[in-house]
Amino acid sequence: MTRSSGSKNEDKERSIRKWFVDQDLIDGVILLPENLFYNTTAAGVIVVLNKRKSAARKDKIVLLNASRRYKKGKPKNYLPEEDVQSLAAMYLKGEPVAGELAVITQQQAVEADYNLSPGRWVGQNDGTETASVPQLLRILEGLNAQETTLTANLLRLLQPLKKPENV
Repeated sequence: MTRSSGSKNEDKERSIRKWFVDQDLIDGVILLPENLFYNTTAAGVIVVLNKRKSAARKDKIVLLNASRRYKKGKPKNYLPEEDVQSLAAMYLKGEPVAGELAVITQQQAVEADYNLSPGRWVGQNDGTETASVPQLLRILEGLNAQETTLTANLLRLLQPLKKPENV
């Protein structure tokens, strides 16, 4: 929840988030898909407040990324009923789901400077493989060596087909 201009408003918004987190009043934050509402194409955010959290939810915040659960509509996107039901059940259960739901502690929110954006905490489960920079560099070096070898072999194979230069 850091959608601000980066000015003094950001400090005010952070202070507000800090107060709600410190009071353990935020039950969860839900990131909605883009283009759901008529007044904006921006993604919506729902902040769920709860003064009477269950013991299981004390000092915890549920972060749900529902931004991929939409269908294209005309003129606006919409959340299909089956997705609404699924997301509600997932939220109420409050257990991590790869790519959609994370549960953080108050302490984690404090350490993240009260950034409660689901996009920060919930990894996108799109099947993309990830690797560290050193791993990627080793892979790139291997591919470069393979390219050099293949190019040399191809040039050697094509050499007999080369036309003699006009003398």
